[in-house]
Amino acid sequence: MAHSALVRKPGIVALMIAVAALWMSTAAVSVGAAQGQGPCADDVQKFCKDVQPGAGRIARCLKEHEADLSPACKRQMAEVKKRVHEFREACEDDVLSLCAGVKPGGGRIIKCLKEHESELSPECKAKMETQKGQHK
Repeated sequence: MAHSALVRKPGIVALMIAVAALWMSTAAVSVGAAQGQGPCADDVQKFCKDVQPGAGRIARCLKEHEADLSPACKRQMAEVKKRVHEFREACEDDVLSLCAGVKPGGGRIIKCLKEHESELSPECKAKMETQKGQHK
């Protein structure tokens, strides 16, 4: 898909970036919760125990049960949502210019951004570093 086609379809760009950011932000939350760790662990056991971890399935399950989550898990999910928004704001132009032809999903946009790390805007580079630090 050409850059000009993406500019005409801002919803696609927003979706691409949201998917990438959500993948980064929820990976640690979902894995930790699925392994019985973190503030969402009990909620995962209660609402998502039969959900196979991976590909964002735990995160989707938690989102489906958002109204019923514990206060601690709701706070963590709100933090994830905030990080997604910040990542989108910081990296939208980079995704448009560097990863326009990359199909969203499976971490491909994040991989593309990592492959172009030396070309990233300072804002996007900072968000990428922040995400790395949160997953260590």
